[in-house]
Amino acid sequence: MMDVVPPKFAWGQRVVSRDDLFDDGSFPGAEPDGLIVPAGAEGEIVQTGIHEESGTHVYMVEFLGKLVVGCREEEIAHPGDSP
Repeated sequence: MMDVVPPKFAWGQRVVSRDDLFDDGSFPGAEPDGLIVPAGAEGEIVQTGIHEESGTHVYMVEFLGKLVVGCREEEIAHPGDSP
């Protein structure tokens, strides 16, 4: 069994995207490889989970008040953190 590191972010927490986030083929209605969320966009964690095979944290983040995007920990940051 894999040891799981505590999550860096929690439900309801404000975050920003570290980089531009592009569709990996899993975002409904998006163009393949199209920009979904620009770098620096503010969002809120609306759900957290763990990818069972890798033991990594996955965060559902609502960006721009309408787009819910699955993010890995390295794709988001606390507002004001340097990239």
